[in-house]
Amino acid sequence: MAKWRHGLKGWLTSRLKLPADAVMDLPRITMVGQLHIYIENHQGVLKFSNEEVRLLLKQGQLLIKGKDFMLKTILPEEILLEGKIEHVSYLERPEDL
Repeated sequence: MAKWRHGLKGWLTSRLKLPADAVMDLPRITMVGQLHIYIENHQGVLKFSNEEVRLLLKQGQLLIKGKDFMLKTILPEEILLEGKIEHVSYLERPEDL
């Protein structure tokens, strides 16, 4: 059922020219160099330290690694992180969950 719903959302997004991040619950990630990263549409902070931030997403997790991290803004679905960003990766949720 989830794959059918995901396929329908993808079709609606392409046919109606709607923004994918809004229709498909995808995160919007904006980076300014290695200094700032702004993430919208996350589902919570799983881990925060000076060198690693892990955010829960609808379809998995977002892992951000670097140095001297500082949360500048944190809202229910938005976060602004400052520091030296060295690595950003998307970790998919296993299909059986």
